Amino acid sequence: MKELHLISTGKQSIETFVHISSLVHSYAHFIHIREKHRSAKEIGMIVENLLEVSVPPQKIIVNDRVDVAVVYGVGGVQLAHHSLSPKRIKEKFPFLRVGCSVHTFEEAKRAEKEGADYVIFGHIYETNCKEGRKPRGLSSLRQLTSHVRIPVVAIGGIKPFHVRDVFMTGAKGIAVMSTVFEADDPLYMVQRYRKQMGANTWTF
Repeated sequence: MKELHLISTGKQSIETFVHISSLVHSYAHFIHIREKHRSAKEIGMIVENLLEVSVPPQKIIVNDRVDVAVVYGVGGVQLAHHSLSPKRIKEKFPFLRVGCSVHTFEEAKRAEKEGADYVIFGHIYETNCKEGRKPRGLSSLRQLTSHVRIPVVAIGGIKPFHVRDVFMTGAKGIAVMSTVFEADDPLYMVQRYRKQMGANTWTF
């Protein structure tokens, strides 16, 4: 199944992020809480608020904070280069879905070897989040998908009209941030992505 990951921008209030998530979650496979500046208590509050607006726990991914993910029994944790290794986490919490954010083939292969369930790779296109840094492009994405066995989720500047080309590389999913969460009409935008993915809404 093709996956759509929606990732918080870290720029919005908790209330705004939760409200938008309540509107769009039925069109997404996963909602990532990526709030580097927030405490574990605040991230836990975000999880509680998402659950209150009927976002299914299995759709919620917490970035870096394994403790919060385990305590609240959510769908998984997304790791960065500074996080604990997937191997350590899987040893203690084998039930937890673990993703790794990677930027090179070497990082992706290491994540796979250490037991990660998937990787998020980018940035694929020009994006304001990585201003001034050259995108890795579709050719790098295609090479990566052919060199790892675990699913690869593409991120970085992916607009609805890019979706088909991205999936043609062998990627199993796409991840978007501001294009949905900072859109004038987030529901319309997420529906555009889903239309390009050629599937109806997911219900869990």
